[in-house]
Amino acid sequence: MSYYITVKLHASMDEAIERVSATLKEQGFGVLMDLNIQDTLKQKTGTDVGGYRVLGACNPAFARQAIATEPAIGTMLPCNVLFRDAGSGVTEVDAVDPVASMQAVQNPDLAAIAGDVRDRLSAAINAAAI
Repeated sequence: MSYYITVKLHASMDEAIERVSATLKEQGFGVLMDLNIQDTLKQKTGTDVGGYRVLGACNPAFARQAIATEPAIGTMLPCNVLFRDAGSGVTEVDAVDPVASMQAVQNPDLAAIAGDVRDRLSAAINAAAI
């Protein structure tokens, strides 16, 4: 089992972020944070890793259910969505697979929630590619 969901978009990183943010919203997610890893690594280490940004996406209804089921689950929230410049006008978009990550928690009550979150994340990522 892969630990992430992936799609390649023929779009600039900014356009990919805009498209995916819109499709995430359609699936009930909000973006809680935008981490510009590229800029941070350049500033802190002088290393250029190319386009590399991470959005922290959260679906409040599912987050509430997960927290009620497993109070310490906040250590694994929000759902990360990575945008990586793959070159030639392509941006790779990778989202965490909640089913894979929740296996580490070993709480079977999270399985249904994680499956629903994965379905919605996958729908959002794939809808942005169309």
